[in-house]
Amino acid sequence: MSAVLDFLTGPWEHLFMRRALAVAIMCGIVSGVIGAHVVLRGMAFIGDAVSHSVFPGVAIAFVFQFNLVLGGAVAGLLTALAVAVFSQNRRLKEDSVIGVFFAAAFGLGIVILSTAPGYSGSLESFLFGQILGISDGDVVTVAVMGLLLLLLAAAVHKELVTVSLDRETARASGLPVFALDIVLYALVTVTVVISLQAVGNILVLALLITPAACARLLTDRIGVMMLLAPAIGASSAVAGLYLSYTYNLAAGGLIVLVVTAVFVLCWLFAPRHGLLTRGRHRSDGASPVPEPEPAPVLQQP
Repeated sequence: MSAVLDFLTGPWEHLFMRRALAVAIMCGIVSGVIGAHVVLRGMAFIGDAVSHSVFPGVAIAFVFQFNLVLGGAVAGLLTALAVAVFSQNRRLKEDSVIGVFFAAAFGLGIVILSTAPGYSGSLESFLFGQILGISDGDVVTVAVMGLLLLLLAAAVHKELVTVSLDRETARASGLPVFALDIVLYALVTVTVVISLQAVGNILVLALLITPAACARLLTDRIGVMMLLAPAIGASSAVAGLYLSYTYNLAAGGLIVLVVTAVFVLCWLFAPRHGLLTRGRHRSDGASPVPEPEPAPVLQQP
């Protein structure tokens, strides 16, 4: 029993772990909520692309010695705006435009950063995260930006869901589809920026997409999905940090491995859509559970 208590309370004895746990929980919650909209829209690629697009802003901020989060957010938002504008030409699919602009942004970041002496250490921190080295100011920044993101997501929740489920119907009903696209890109961009310190540029896609994918397997209701995704994201982040503290391993990588393990469990054992659950229905002679539609068919709460 004492070993269990030591495991649970040990990290809280250190200030750097308390900061890391606070940021991990907040990033997990925000990423889960915003990621649910990304999964509903079928735009998982955008999370990876946005993490590339913030790179030139971070590089410029590093070269000129100002706030890296601010630099990344500005670059990501400008690139997201460009994607939203160019995607209005329906001749090109959205993922094609995303690929063009975000690859270009990452290339620009590499060129800018290569001009700065001694950039390799900061590049490693950007790529793999530095959650154990964050400051009190970082915690406040993540908390404020995270709260603003959640409030904005709540304000446009119904509109974003409507566009995700049927874009043409949303446009016909008078919704500002273009403006809502920009809002979603902005939400994803800022979510990625505040999560970079937790898991880094390379792994941020997992924190954004995987908890929402788990929730998608577990429920057919949008409201429940919006609750499950942040819960899975936050709990996985905390579990990853505890394992990192206990075994002295990379925190960002362990957070991603934990949430991936949760995804595998959901894929196997989800009540309706899990692989083993469906197999058990077949072996019992019961009617098979219907395959989920590839397009979002979730029900409103």
